[in-house]
Amino acid sequence: MKPDSHPHYRPVVFQDATTGKTFLTRSTVTTSRTIDLETPAGVRTYPLVVAEVTADSHPFWTGERRIMDTAGQVEKFRRRYGPSRGR
Repeated sequence: MKPDSHPHYRPVVFQDATTGKTFLTRSTVTTSRTIDLETPAGVRTYPLVVAEVTADSHPFWTGERRIMDTAGQVEKFRRRYGPSRGR
């Protein structure tokens, strides 16, 4: 294999921008930010990636439901296509 043909795969800390929760995983993502994280081997410095949405804040994983304006969608449809006719 060619040298330097693969990205650097290393431990990286991802942080949820909404909740602030952090988790350590491995990734090839590049970033200039770092964070000091307490590990069983002591405090270590890892690259930090701030994500807008993670499983910690995503509605599917948190169980929160979004309220949809279905009545408004029906009215929009009726304005666009006219009143429904009986069959």
